[in-house]
Amino acid sequence: MAVAIKIPSVGESITEGTIARWLKKNGDSVKANEPLFELETEKATNEIPSPASGTLAITVPEGQTVPIGQVVGQIEDRVAPPASKTDKPTVSSTEKAGQQTAPAGARGNHEQAAPAASQNEVGSSPSARQVAADANIDISQVTGSGRGGLITKEDVLGFLEQKPQTPPSPTDVGSPAIPQISAMPQTPASTLAPGLRETRQRMSPIRQRIAERLVAVQQTAAILTTFNEADLSEVMALRARYKETFQKKHDVGLGFMSFFVKACVEALKSFPNVNARIDGSDIVLAHYFHIGVAVSTEKGLMVPVIRDADRLTFAQIEKAIADLANKARTGKVTVTDLQGGTFTITNGGIFGSLLSTPLLNPPQSAILGMHSIQKRPVAVDDQIVIRPMMYLALSYDHRLIDGREAVSFLVRVKECIENPERLLLEV
Repeated sequence: MAVAIKIPSVGESITEGTIARWLKKNGDSVKANEPLFELETEKATNEIPSPASGTLAITVPEGQTVPIGQVVGQIEDRVAPPASKTDKPTVSSTEKAGQQTAPAGARGNHEQAAPAASQNEVGSSPSARQVAADANIDISQVTGSGRGGLITKEDVLGFLEQKPQTPPSPTDVGSPAIPQISAMPQTPASTLAPGLRETRQRMSPIRQRIAERLVAVQQTAAILTTFNEADLSEVMALRARYKETFQKKHDVGLGFMSFFVKACVEALKSFPNVNARIDGSDIVLAHYFHIGVAVSTEKGLMVPVIRDADRLTFAQIEKAIADLANKARTGKVTVTDLQGGTFTITNGGIFGSLLSTPLLNPPQSAILGMHSIQKRPVAVDDQIVIRPMMYLALSYDHRLIDGREAVSFLVRVKECIENPERLLLEV
């Protein structure tokens, strides 16, 4: 008896998805709830589990976009019918020849070595084995970083980045390619075949959706950006004093982002329009603080949301950030994780950005951009001193937020960062 594999519903307004990668091959034995394939939608990538145990039969290949509910394969009962008493095992002519010519000792050695060469014997995740197979590498050469030495997809990707790439042969360059969504890093120009001047790959649903939203927000919103800079001396001194104690007590590191989340919440309380959105001819004021934190992934920028950030401690914020960032980068983030934000923070500083103008994350009306921390000479009490400074940028929708509100909001964030005790006392 066969069990159909259907594309499940993964969130409201999601009507279709793309089979980004099959984690199992056609004919593989699978167990119930074992990940079968990655489904990529316009908002997130999800691993879809097997509905039953049995043998996998794939009917829709990778790269195909299918509607919610469509059957893309089936799990067939792997229990084979009992063999007839007259049936005899079939031996190929090659096997017969091997049995006749190979010495007994050689046959025994071959039988002992064969299981060791099987890729399925290696402790690795299905997605790791699929990436290794696609890249034509021996997964046993990869060092696992997962629990018990398990080899993860990230381990294989890291191995590929360090492994010298062999350019394809001239015969491979001209061969027709099947368009697929690849989770591999972009190929450096130095690894391309000689004479290959350009390549083409299909834009993923997530990247298409990002492109649509970025264009739409610039066409529908009146975006302005105001700038300021903050002295991070006090925050850095506070972290230096308590980071070890904080780590031991809460089992999470104390980063800069929790300070900025807290500072933004305090500023949003003072300037509620920055936490609002426009809906038609109405202004919708949010009396809660769902802070989105932009995370860069190999599939594009994602903004998972820290819910009710005003109710969370520094430790709870740090844990939420770490958990959401890990889910986004490993393809585990859900549509729910990405919905409902009222304000967004993005940190281009981790890539070395000194100054930028972030774009709004619709339907939100404002976004804060953090940047690199650089030691610069500044005037303090008529003295020139060297301080760790960060430029801050607030992009906002001028249809809803006036310049005075935007500037005052950013000044409030600056005050909280430069005097972090105010965050603890909420003053």
